[in-house]
Amino acid sequence: MRAWDTPTVPSLPGSAPLPQIFDTSTGTVVQLQEPQHAGLYVCGITPYDATHMGHASTYVAFDVLNRAWRDAGVNVTYVQNVTDVDDPLLERATATGVDWQELAEEQTELFRTDMEALHVLPPEHYVGVVESIQWLFPVIEDLVERSLAYRVAGYVDEKGVQHPDGDIYLDLKAVQALPQNEDGYSWIPGEVSHMSRDEMLDIFSERGGDPERSGKRDPLDPLLWRIKREGEPSWDAGSLGEGRPGWHIECTMIARKFIDGPLTVQAGGSDLKFPHHDLGAGHSWAVSNRPHALHYAHTGMVGLDGHKMSKSRGNLVLVSKLRAAGVDPNTIRLTIMDHHYREDWFWTDEDLKKAQARLDLYRQAVESANGTDSSAAEQALEKVREYLADDLKTSGALMVLDAWAISALEQVRDGNAESCGGGELIRDTLSARLGVVI
Repeated sequence: MRAWDTPTVPSLPGSAPLPQIFDTSTGTVVQLQEPQHAGLYVCGITPYDATHMGHASTYVAFDVLNRAWRDAGVNVTYVQNVTDVDDPLLERATATGVDWQELAEEQTELFRTDMEALHVLPPEHYVGVVESIQWLFPVIEDLVERSLAYRVAGYVDEKGVQHPDGDIYLDLKAVQALPQNEDGYSWIPGEVSHMSRDEMLDIFSERGGDPERSGKRDPLDPLLWRIKREGEPSWDAGSLGEGRPGWHIECTMIARKFIDGPLTVQAGGSDLKFPHHDLGAGHSWAVSNRPHALHYAHTGMVGLDGHKMSKSRGNLVLVSKLRAAGVDPNTIRLTIMDHHYREDWFWTDEDLKKAQARLDLYRQAVESANGTDSSAAEQALEKVREYLADDLKTSGALMVLDAWAISALEQVRDGNAESCGGGELIRDTLSARLGVVI
């Protein structure tokens, strides 16, 4: 699957420090010790209503991480998936009378245009689940052969619908019982989210799980292979039977396909801590005898009118609609970066107006600062780098640039325009480090 065009990233003088980031699994800010090469995986969209501000906030945040690594001289392999076959997508297609494949491609293309408008660096590998399904057959077969996965009998659900025999689930207790590897690692449920079993059970069904499924050995066991149902897309998987894969195994194996060894950072929204990232780590351990990732990073939730922004609630602020209304994508990006990526926050028109004023300030200052003395701009660049290396503190970096811009305009007004310089360096700093193109 194609991604989107790569924006121009100017070269900056000097070099940046290696970034630190808050690791959800340890609960601490950690130094990302990857001086030569890093593997970044950010979970992608389910394409049935893209791209709301929660999505945009996540992809902008980890774009800032990607840029921080690259400015520090690190080569980055960035992988992102598209869950282009999944229950919510199929339900939306049925409800709207649209072919599910057409809906997926339409919304994926909209996401591409949104990401390109927001100057997000594209992943080197942008992979749809549909194109990855063939990779999963031998993996799931192997898990069954090793007694790490099992089939369940058919059943009739509460709506009277008959479900066929043969759905395959990962046996979490069997995976947890695997011996430690040579590095002393073994997987335990909750190692990413730090949730108790009761907490996991409380939210499992809300986030794609089926704890009440008849025949499961443990309510938290995740689905690996869903046997074909009438009216659903399916693939012939030989001994597995016709069907389609479960959610967590898809992301796990797409990551494993393109990044050798543990990911440096597995990233996504905070609602993915459990079950997706916790159980994905279990999948990876069962398949590879290695940790899935060295670090886990998560963005906060974005809300509107006092509630979390979500497709089910319908309170979405869509990037495409803002763009269609004439909002500069740089303003959207600045609005997002005025909040720390880990905090929960609410989208407001006031924040958007503040970001537009900030963009106007930067443009005016950059155009005015064409004198000979660029020392203030050089100092601003170093401070920006320091803030962004410290757990991606974008709001601090923006305040540094605010101070530079205000000072530059004051110098021009005071008649010091000939000495006030560095506008091009600030322009390049905004573009290279923050993805703001002025």
